Amino acid sequence: MRTVSEPRRRMSGKERREQLIQISRTLFAEKGFDGTSVEEIAATANVSKPVVYEHFGGKEGVYAVVIDREMQKLLSLVTEALSASHSLIKLERAALALLAYVEENSEGFRILVRDSHAASGTGTFASLINDIASQVEDVMVDEFVERGYDPKLAPMYAQMLVGMVALTGQWWLDVRRPPREEVAAHLVNLAWNGLTGLDPNPRLTAASRGLEHRLAHPPQRPAEAPSSGSPGPRARGTAETGAEAESPPAGAELPTASPTAETGAELPTAETGSPPPPAGSHPPPRPELPPPPTEKEIRELEKARERELRNQEKLRERELKEREKLRQREEREAEKLARELEKARLREQRELDKAREREYREQQRLLREQEKARLKEAKAAERDALKYAQLADEEQGKLESSE
Repeated sequence: MRTVSEPRRRMSGKERREQLIQISRTLFAEKGFDGTSVEEIAATANVSKPVVYEHFGGKEGVYAVVIDREMQKLLSLVTEALSASHSLIKLERAALALLAYVEENSEGFRILVRDSHAASGTGTFASLINDIASQVEDVMVDEFVERGYDPKLAPMYAQMLVGMVALTGQWWLDVRRPPREEVAAHLVNLAWNGLTGLDPNPRLTAASRGLEHRLAHPPQRPAEAPSSGSPGPRARGTAETGAEAESPPAGAELPTASPTAETGAELPTAETGSPPPPAGSHPPPRPELPPPPTEKEIRELEKARERELRNQEKLRERELKEREKLRQREEREAEKLARELEKARLREQRELDKAREREYREQQRLLREQEKARLKEAKAAERDALKYAQLADEEQGKLESSE
């Protein structure tokens, strides 16, 4: 028995737009923006290129829609996670939210972490990190105030924390080991234990603070040893502290220089029970470490940090404005296209109505003409019948008169 195939249902405009978005999302995740073409999107959707241009205006338009959807999806997950009451729960849920998004929306995350194209309006992943960090910053300000830390440092710590989680998500995108709950637990372990043991006034060690100075100005040995009458650096140091240096015994051997002398390690002194170097000898000088930063330098560093945060805020606001402008431009173009399509539809409808009206008038004219012709024929037939009757009457009269 021959079966009749049902005709394929025509997609509505909304369904076609959603189909194009999903197809473009897959292609962008696989090949990136530059590796994807409008022809490929249209061919995968089994439509012509003008259909893609009709809905989005081009590849840039559909790319911007895909980026905006993925950013909103991830931001909503993180925002919901940060609504928990306890800080530890917020951190755990935020880490789980990111890893869940990576696992369940791999294509979307690959698009976000790719190098951003100008079509997205901003640096996609950097902008996303800044948006999340701004939410984390609000949480950390309250925690810093409660624990006695400087709340002005909350934006910097928020960037550190979010950056650590985001980079872990990028790494886990490909390896997928261990499971996401275990990865989240280790992330929280590192972040939470680090935050709970936070030093309110952290400073680098003296060795690290002087590293740059030592690299720029390496220590040099003096050309001549100081005379026996002038005290060396070690003798001066002991004199300042009130300790008297013992004179070396006669015939004592000159101690060899320790490898730690060049790195600033303490030489043996009388306080440790080891004989000091004999008179007339001069141990290699230790490099002088730079003094700790002054209050003025600290204020300058604080001002520099504040300027950097302000610049980041301005950049974020500029990115948001550019993104909003792009969205508004897309909306205007879509509205303009919709108006043009509506005008074309109305114009076609008017032409069709006019054609139908002309056809109706023509049919009415033909009917009227047919009616006129029918009436004329009826009158002619009636006249012929009367004529024939009259002739018959005359013939009958003649016959009667002849009889």
